[in-house]
Amino acid sequence: MAASMNPDLRKERSAVSFNTELLTNVLDGGVERTRRRKEIEALVINDPDFAHEDVNFLSRSQRYEEAIKKSALMVMKLREYGIADPDEIYWFKSVCTGMPKPVLPVDLHYSMFTNTLQNLCSETQREKWLSLASRFQIIGTYAQTELGHGTHLRGLETTATYDPATQEFILNSPTVTSIKWWPGGLGKTSNHAIVLAQLYTQGKCHGLHAFIVPIRQLGTHEPLPGITVGDIGPKFGYDEMDNGYLKMDNFRIPRENMLMKHAKVEPDGTYVKPLNAKLTYGTMVFIRSIIVGDAARSLARACTIAIRYSAVRHQSELKPGEPEPQILDYQTQQYKLFPLLATAYAFHFVGAYMKDTYRRITGNISEGDLSELPELHALSAGLKAFSSWVANAGIEDCRMACGGHGYSRCSGLPDIYVNFTPSCTYEGENTVMMLQTARFLIKSYTQASSGQLLSGMVSYLNDLPGQHILPHQVAGRPTALHINNPSSLVEAYKLRASRLVEFAAKNLQAELNRRRSKEDAWNRTSIDLVRASEAHCHYVVVKLFTAKLSEIGDPAVRAVMNNLCLLYALHGISKNTGDFLQGGILTDAQITQVNQRVKELLALIRPNAIALVDSFDFHDSVLGSVLGRYDGNVYENMFEWSKKSPLNKTQVHPSFHKHLKPMQAKL
Repeated sequence: MAASMNPDLRKERSAVSFNTELLTNVLDGGVERTRRRKEIEALVINDPDFAHEDVNFLSRSQRYEEAIKKSALMVMKLREYGIADPDEIYWFKSVCTGMPKPVLPVDLHYSMFTNTLQNLCSETQREKWLSLASRFQIIGTYAQTELGHGTHLRGLETTATYDPATQEFILNSPTVTSIKWWPGGLGKTSNHAIVLAQLYTQGKCHGLHAFIVPIRQLGTHEPLPGITVGDIGPKFGYDEMDNGYLKMDNFRIPRENMLMKHAKVEPDGTYVKPLNAKLTYGTMVFIRSIIVGDAARSLARACTIAIRYSAVRHQSELKPGEPEPQILDYQTQQYKLFPLLATAYAFHFVGAYMKDTYRRITGNISEGDLSELPELHALSAGLKAFSSWVANAGIEDCRMACGGHGYSRCSGLPDIYVNFTPSCTYEGENTVMMLQTARFLIKSYTQASSGQLLSGMVSYLNDLPGQHILPHQVAGRPTALHINNPSSLVEAYKLRASRLVEFAAKNLQAELNRRRSKEDAWNRTSIDLVRASEAHCHYVVVKLFTAKLSEIGDPAVRAVMNNLCLLYALHGISKNTGDFLQGGILTDAQITQVNQRVKELLALIRPNAIALVDSFDFHDSVLGSVLGRYDGNVYENMFEWSKKSPLNKTQVHPSFHKHLKPMQAKL
């Protein structure tokens, strides 16, 4: 590979200060996990069955069919290789799809469908349904969102009315707005759906509950009587995914098809409520927690493409008469890309934390301990919103940093963007997610104000009476900020979060004091509440990134990670100077110091930039980008890629003879 490698990338890789393999091990979670990931990826790369044509030149129907073909092949190969771990399935899928973000019509079967069965089925139900799902005897999706309602779950209109005479639930879509809309895999792929519906029994509504609903005949795949189902049509992206609609007309399912681990309906119609109503929403919390990791991976892909291309691309002149420099040598290009690179690393570590935390807390819940459920719900909602907003904007920044070529589909960046951007709205619209986090923060603030001792990520609110004083402050006045000490920056972010939570809480109380209703007061304070949630999430990310540094054993890797962590934290201060100045946390002079240090860090990170994206270890098959190729041979491969366009199959397109030539003859 070295012989054919672009000379700029060869030069970059020869001058790094650390071993990229060691950093890859940190990202993967250990040497053994790196070895296993590479082993699984090789299974696909070396398998001719997974050879694929470039989907950019296929119609939507062809892309869907290709994805179904890959889905079926993947399921059989996973069974053949005995691969069942969710992470290992993701690695396998990333390569076999040949897409920047793996998208398959069976995605929701693997994620939301099976996860819901695992968490909401009784023991008897689990034995039945999980067995069928694991063998793909049933293919499932998760139908929650409706045409008229998404994030506001209480507003969902689909009904499930219990009939004790037949011991069945009657499912109905009573209005146009109640039609289920958007579930992936619903349009053409799935034969079962977990449907969220308002439960009615004995004349009373008991709120949303989950039901497993057959929607297509096994064997023929025809929709069942009473079921109207189909594809919702082309979208901004996700062409491979058959997002669908589902309308149910007096469709009956057995009583046993209600998922009854936490809530039950007895044969006579008696309702047995769950210990905690939020347990029904466990699947959403699960998906929100993994979106953070998704944000990290998508942003890391975009950074890899943009930074590699920036090392290969030469443009303009720094000095008259000298050769055009690599655009990565321009400070403005570094300022666009290196903070995003630092963000990708930060979100990776936060994503790993969220996954571990979800597993730990759901384990506690299964033992009957629900004490940490409120924080898990709040943290997953807030970090889902925070990370997807930042990553979404960052992917677009990476595309624009690649100039005109970033607009080409061959760059891979448009696909990364259109496949990631739905994260800002699915599983909870981001502003609403931030307001959910804010409810938890306001409740925690109220508890701390009354003397209760808080734990977890909101424990900083315990210091309310003496807040706004950093360890390096004297009598509440800022002195020297330890600009090269990430722990000192964590304290600054902690104070910012504490101040903005307090500010929002006091404004909310002021609105209540004006005799506003709780709802009006909340709405009139919602801008402040979202800002408080963002500050809280930003603090959590800085805190977790900083905590990770102490776990890195290799000094050279730790040194470069320390610089990235500093850049992430200081760049965040630079972009939010008002919060730090208004709160008296930092002075004008300290902000100037922060801005200068950011520029110094850009120069320090520059020699390792290529090694830092190489450490993500995206195989070219996963990256799906001509601009981001590992060997850097961009231009010759762009030319070859363009030749594959269907428009180039003939020298003269039929439209010339059909339309242009007659027009010319008449003029």
